[in-house]
Amino acid sequence: MPTSNPNSWRSLLFIPAVAERFVAKAHTRGADVIILDLEDSIPPSEKEAARAALPAAAKTIAAHGQEICVRINRPLELAVPDIAAAIMPEVSALMLPKVMGPEHIKLLSEVVAAREAALGMRLGHTRFIGVVETPDALPALHAIALADPRMAALGVGSEDLSTELEAVPGADSLYVYGMMAVAAARAARILPLGSIGVFADFSDLDAYRASLRRSRALGFGCAACIHPAQVAVVNEEYGPAPAEVERARRLIAAFDVALAEGKGAVAFEGAMIDLPVVERARRLLARAR
Repeated sequence: MPTSNPNSWRSLLFIPAVAERFVAKAHTRGADVIILDLEDSIPPSEKEAARAALPAAAKTIAAHGQEICVRINRPLELAVPDIAAAIMPEVSALMLPKVMGPEHIKLLSEVVAAREAALGMRLGHTRFIGVVETPDALPALHAIALADPRMAALGVGSEDLSTELEAVPGADSLYVYGMMAVAAARAARILPLGSIGVFADFSDLDAYRASLRRSRALGFGCAACIHPAQVAVVNEEYGPAPAEVERARRLIAAFDVALAEGKGAVAFEGAMIDLPVVERARRLLARAR
């Protein structure tokens, strides 16, 4: 089954679990991860049908070597049956919406562990992508990021959080909370999810690209997409460009020569480089691999 390193994720594409024609084409979209959705795109009357559709959908997508995540619902009366339906070898991660705090993560981890054990799966197989979408949980971002070894990524939900704040989603209203999530995720050595900008607008891809470029420079590592047109843009902006990779290799080689000569810093292509710069280059190469 696909088990890529989450640190290499760039794009995660939402598909309703019941949308058979989207499921059939999922592997052609170029996304690093397909998120089979049980939450917002599924009306209450269709929740059970969506759970029932998961095994076939996951097998179809995984047959093409595609990484799969399932977004579950937040209320426990929905989350528990969602987890029972979603845990399987083909599913690498669960997206947890509206995370309330670290204890919420730990509780769901117990439920997942029990299901993994019942199915004879490796404990810890299923990773978590946490999404904070309420003002109440913002102060707990660091604790949420560190709550459980299953945590692979963390972000804030721009649309829901903006609604709770009675704010208009955008770079100004989301900047502080987005950066809080980046800091919490990086401190926990997991991937910051999202961008500083409007998540749901895919009508202007140039503006979307500009928002992603700024967000990547601020430290974000991956982004969820609601439309296939967004995937290629995310992959280009959040993935290391070939020119960046080559420059990183040259930079590290130049620094290694300087170290061998007993120097702690060296001039490289018009700039001085030292250990922090080299460490960024090494992380870029690791992500490219």
